[in-house]
Amino acid sequence: MRASRLLSLLLLLQQHGRLTAAQLAERLTVSPRTIYRDVDSLHAAGIPLYGEAGHAGGYQLVDGWRTRLTGLTAGEADRLFLAGLPGPADELGYGDVVDALRLKLHAALPAPLRDRATQLQQRFHLDTPGWYADGDASPELTRTAEAVWQQHRVEVRYRGWNGEVTRVLEPYGLVLKGGRWYVVADQPGRGAPATYRVNQILALTPLPQEFVRPADFDLPAWWQAHVVQFRARLHRDEATVRLSPAGRQRLREIGSDPVVTAMDASAQPPDARGWLTAVLPIESLTHAHGELLRLGADVEVLTPVALRERLAATAAGLAALYETHRQHDPANGVT
Repeated sequence: MRASRLLSLLLLLQQHGRLTAAQLAERLTVSPRTIYRDVDSLHAAGIPLYGEAGHAGGYQLVDGWRTRLTGLTAGEADRLFLAGLPGPADELGYGDVVDALRLKLHAALPAPLRDRATQLQQRFHLDTPGWYADGDASPELTRTAEAVWQQHRVEVRYRGWNGEVTRVLEPYGLVLKGGRWYVVADQPGRGAPATYRVNQILALTPLPQEFVRPADFDLPAWWQAHVVQFRARLHRDEATVRLSPAGRQRLREIGSDPVVTAMDASAQPPDARGWLTAVLPIESLTHAHGELLRLGADVEVLTPVALRERLAATAAGLAALYETHRQHDPANGVT
């Protein structure tokens, strides 16, 4: 641990030129006193490192001196693919390892490429969660990742559609989709992997039994096929609707690609007011009810009748609620 920290200290100075003890301590998550001891150890080892006092002071290496001790540890090499994804790496519990890896990779580059890598980090940033959510709060994510890596079975208490269940799982892989983590796992003897939301795992117990991951299981290919199947199952019904110009624009902003494509493909010529009729794919009455409510009075459902009646009942309920509020509002002169 200390040897790794000493190397990280050298690489930080090599990358930044000059840093104070406080800055080094913050980056290495230790105290300034520890930095002073580490600097003494590096001096004793013959590293040409010196410090200057004062407001613009700090530690730096002698000009022209560079370390080539940039070899990767086994853990860093294992997690190389996460080097460009600091957010997900932190969620998985690998943040410190990935930080050390990125530092070593940066130090190993020639100066022109180091500058380009720094510019790249300042110009492109990956933020996977949506605007209105910060992604999953998944307390069992780290242990799930370890089970995937170690190929150990786990027993989970899981909150599914029909309530809580207990399952023994063989986790094949983790997928980050839209800011949400999913574990692709099989049940022993079943031979048919399924997906589980990691933040729906209420409790996880690692089991001592290892499992053999199928040699022909390709996580990216399996996930791509799963997404295609999911989308095919998603829109099994249709709704015929009338949309105002504002409703069509709003639907383009909030609707999924299949819904927007279907609207454009089925749209009939607009009437004198600019309203047109289109056929939209829907997942279910409940889901369509919630989605179309977002369009307010800029959409009218023609069929199915059950969906039209649901929306009408909701609109009537809202009108009654706000009318009651208006009647009891002292500002309107009615109490």
